[in-house]
This record gives sequence, structure tokens and C-alpha cells, in this order.
Amino acid sequence: MTTQQLVSEIKKKKSFLCIGLDVDLNKIPQHLLKEEDPIFAFNKAIIDATHHLCVSYKPNTAFYEAYGIKGWKALEKTIQYLNNNYPNIFTIADAKRGDIGNTSTMYAKAFFEDLAFDSVTVAPYMGKDSVEPFLAFNDKHTIMLALTSNEGAFDFQTKQVENQELYKHVLETSKGWKNSQNLMYVVGATKAEYLAEIRQIIPDSFLLVPGVGAQGGNLQDVCTYGMNDQVGLLINSSRGIIYAGNGHDFAEKAAVQAESLQKQMEIILK
Repeated sequence: MTTQQLVSEIKKKKSFLCIGLDVDLNKIPQHLLKEEDPIFAFNKAIIDATHHLCVSYKPNTAFYEAYGIKGWKALEKTIQYLNNNYPNIFTIADAKRGDIGNTSTMYAKAFFEDLAFDSVTVAPYMGKDSVEPFLAFNDKHTIMLALTSNEGAFDFQTKQVENQELYKHVLETSKGWKNSQNLMYVVGATKAEYLAEIRQIIPDSFLLVPGVGAQGGNLQDVCTYGMNDQVGLLINSSRGIIYAGNGHDFAEKAAVQAESLQKQMEIILK
């Protein structure tokens, strides 16, 4: 999916919502555990109930890898279901990969070619040659960690390096990498006050913003400081949507929560 196709979907749906599919078998409704593939059964129900309210889904791969081959098969079935039934949805493999060049190439092939995701999250700590292999894929997006919403973000990301915070140096440097037009960035919603300065460095890039909802991020603040003329935001909510209910009507309750965010976004987009 190209950036312009994503922007078109945002305008059509009046939504820039991304739903995180972080499936924990200890949290899903108990009746689903009787299914042959409870993870996929849960995802399918959530997707069918919410696809018209969001523009993106983001499975965190750790929640699938934790269940071994069955979990990976469920991830494969989920992305195939999305691509076959809702091809205009932007898909994100939240894998946070990043390694030496030839290893990164194999990670990129796994997510872009085998699983056919539109994008994958990466960690930039190893620098240019760990990220550029992902950027080499046409019409695929690499979503690089910039300023995260966790407590430990302050251990390194905001430290001064040559009179500039490290995360800003990462942003500036990444603009010079080959095919950097394929970059998006992760900026946590709990760091909304930083977004104005981030936009001075990367005014046109899309930002994936986790932390709205369960982590306490404020949607209006994120939009005030982070939105650009192409919207340029994907606001992720995971637990607040997918675990809104734990009975037989769990998907309907997830849709209610998703619609609540979508309606707020529709007002902002006017």
C-alpha cells in the first residue's frame, strides 16, 4: 500500500485508527478456547466487527511467537484473512526487528514477502545498514522506533548527544538513508508535548502513535501537536478495544470502543 492510498482510506473512513491485535489466551473470552484456533477466531471476530472503523491493524508478533508454531500459524491466517477480505487495510507487523544487513534482509523477506504485511516496526540502534534492507522493498513501509511511551525511554532516547537529544539525532540521521521516503516513525502518545519539535524534523512522515487509551495518552493533544496536512498519524489502541468485553458479545463491545475513537477522529478531521 502506498502512502497516498493510506491517506485516501483515512479520508474515506474519517478515521486514522490502528487496532492492535495483541492476543493473550488468558484474556480472550473463555468460549473461544474450544475453537481449533482460538487466536485466529478471536482476531477474525474483532476484524469483522471493526474493519469499517479503522484503517490499520497491528499484530504484535510477540503475542504469536509466545505460542510457538500454532501462534505463528494464527498470525499467518490473520494476515491472509485481512489481505483477502479487507485489502485496503494497512497492516503492521509490530516486530521491532533490526540486525546486521543480511539478517535484516531475511527479516524483511519474512514479513514483506512471506507474510505480505504492508509494514514492519524496526529498532534503529544498529544504524543504517540494519534499517536500509527493509527500506529496499517497494510500496512497503518501515516504521522506526523514535520516541517510545515506556518508562525506560528516558534511559537513552532523551539523553543529550552533542547538545541534541538522541531521538532527534536518530530522526535527523535517518532522513539521509537510502529510500528514506519509505520510513514512518513510532512516537508514543504519552510524549505528545514532544511532537511539535518532532514535526520540525520530519514534517511529512507518518507517525505511528501507541499509548492512547490504556496507557493514558490524550488523542486531542497528539493531534494538536502531531497532525500534518496529510493527517500523518496512525493512532493505535490495543487493549482498550480488543478486551472491552469478555463474553459472547466481545466483538460488538470492541466495535463500540473503536467507534468512540473513530467519532472523535471524525470531529478532528472536519
